[in-house]
Amino acid sequence: MTDVTEIDRAHAAMVADEADDVARLRFYERLAESELFMLLEGEAEGDQISPAMFEAEGQEFVLIFDREERMVDFYGKAIAPYAALSGRGMAQMLTGQRIGMALNMGVAPSAMLVPAEAVDWLAQTLGNDPEEVDGQITELTAPKGLPEVLLEALDRKLATAAGLAVEAYLCGVTYEGGGRGHMLAFVGTVEGAEGALTAAVNEALVFSGIDAGMLDVAHLEGGDPVSERVAKVGLRFDLPSPQMPSQPGANPGMDPNKPPKLH
Repeated sequence: MTDVTEIDRAHAAMVADEADDVARLRFYERLAESELFMLLEGEAEGDQISPAMFEAEGQEFVLIFDREERMVDFYGKAIAPYAALSGRGMAQMLTGQRIGMALNMGVAPSAMLVPAEAVDWLAQTLGNDPEEVDGQITELTAPKGLPEVLLEALDRKLATAAGLAVEAYLCGVTYEGGGRGHMLAFVGTVEGAEGALTAAVNEALVFSGIDAGMLDVAHLEGGDPVSERVAKVGLRFDLPSPQMPSQPGANPGMDPNKPPKLH
């Protein structure tokens, strides 16, 4: 029997109180960020895959697992044909096709049917682009009054952003004209990573249950007066050091630049 996984824990918290929207959002956050294994009918043909599916409650479901050994336990043989990709990628692949996800069926406490409507919601939520705004900053201050659940969500999300920036600071901000809010300023953002980091902050807002739009994002080079000011007054988040990239496997979905296609 495999160890209890993060998805198991998030699922247990969700079913313990069906009225807890934050726990439900936390489960979908874990599902989106986890590597998942999709059982196939046979070996992939190039970038074409044929998922093993079954029908329940009037819908079709693909079979997904959060551990390879759980998939093998379900399959009943030592080697199972599969595609591995993130829950985020899987939701985006399935969206609009009226196909749900059957998670860890019969092999884990987190076994559940994620209906097609939830898959579409997840893909849409993850695909929402943050809005760009222009404004002249007149004052930077220490952050005040932000809910703990948001700070925890930011901490979890930024822990997955290894190597995309040196550090980040959360601070209060006042704009020309009197508008006030909060800003997360990334310092030393790697070229080309701005969109990924901004999207990560947007996801932290969504999955914390906080209305999007209450947190602005800035990318600073470092060494300028604004960077020095946010470092003095802001709440610091350290981003992990980058790990050496591993060679993508041969299974479809392991290379994010070559997502699998259903057929």
